[in-house]
Amino acid sequence: MCPDCLKREQSIKLQPSAIIRIGIVFSYRKILSLQKKITLMRYLDPRADLTFKRVFGEHPDLVISLLNALLPLDKDHQVKSVEYIPTELVPDSPLKKNSIVDVRCKDEEGRQFLVEMQMIWSEEFKQRVLFNASKAYVRQLDKHENYELLQPVYSLNLVNEIFEPDMPNYYHQYSVANIDHPEKIIEGLHLIFVELPKFKPQSYSERKMEVLWLRYLTEMGGASKVPQEFLENPEVKKAVDILEESSYTPAQLEGYDKFWDTVRTERTYYSSARRLGKKEGFKEGHEQGHKEGLEEGLEQGHKEGLEEGLEKGALKEKAKIAKTMKDMGLPIDAISKATGLSAEEVNAL
Repeated sequence: MCPDCLKREQSIKLQPSAIIRIGIVFSYRKILSLQKKITLMRYLDPRADLTFKRVFGEHPDLVISLLNALLPLDKDHQVKSVEYIPTELVPDSPLKKNSIVDVRCKDEEGRQFLVEMQMIWSEEFKQRVLFNASKAYVRQLDKHENYELLQPVYSLNLVNEIFEPDMPNYYHQYSVANIDHPEKIIEGLHLIFVELPKFKPQSYSERKMEVLWLRYLTEMGGASKVPQEFLENPEVKKAVDILEESSYTPAQLEGYDKFWDTVRTERTYYSSARRLGKKEGFKEGHEQGHKEGLEEGLEQGHKEGLEEGLEKGALKEKAKIAKTMKDMGLPIDAISKATGLSAEEVNAL
């Protein structure tokens, strides 16, 4: 080897310490790159149809955790395992109404659970919930089976709008109960509604999972940073990982965007309908009030006129009687006492 080549070869040899320093630099850059990737990671909104069904409709452990956290179940009746069943409640007759829920499953006891995520509230939604739960309940039995085999149906409905503005609580439970004794319940249907916008994160040690799941539903939409509490809980962390945008195909993401377009459009329609309803209601109420006010005024005027006429007639009659008594020479005080007229009025006759 020529002297110059040997010199160049020796010049590029690195000392062990230099190699360590280069390794550290490369490792640091890798960490920075990973941190940057995590920072830029985008999470889809769990309330969307696509994500909600994937998280809770494809992972039994996650829907079990959600049900145990949000349903009124005591410790002895917690859900331990579930089997997914078709979400479409097909009617017995083609003339009857068909219905579909987001998630439907049953546990080892035979109890059924219907879970729905509702983005836009309407009063008809309550009727739909009752309809779906009732259908699931009555279709448990065949013709010759006994009623004692019926198992409860729980309907959990997560609503993204406030529908009870006069009530402070975000959790509403409906059951078939005795009006005079609400503790007396007919077991069968349990309807639960959760107003997500009313939920405020607080520290409830005894309701930790309820708080975590509601925070997950209300905080993860479009988030780029995951709260530490979510990462510390295995179930919620798994649900967070499912929301990573990178795990969805372009076609699925396009459907995801269309879902939100539809939600915005429907919300606009509902808002316009409400404003129109209020305007028409105000106009109708104003016209009705004017009409009723006029009728009431006429009726009141007639009544008051009649009363005034009667009063004047009675006064005239008293004056006539008083004058007759005066002409007879009776004392003024006696005439006043008999007719109710004052002494001045009697003297003026």
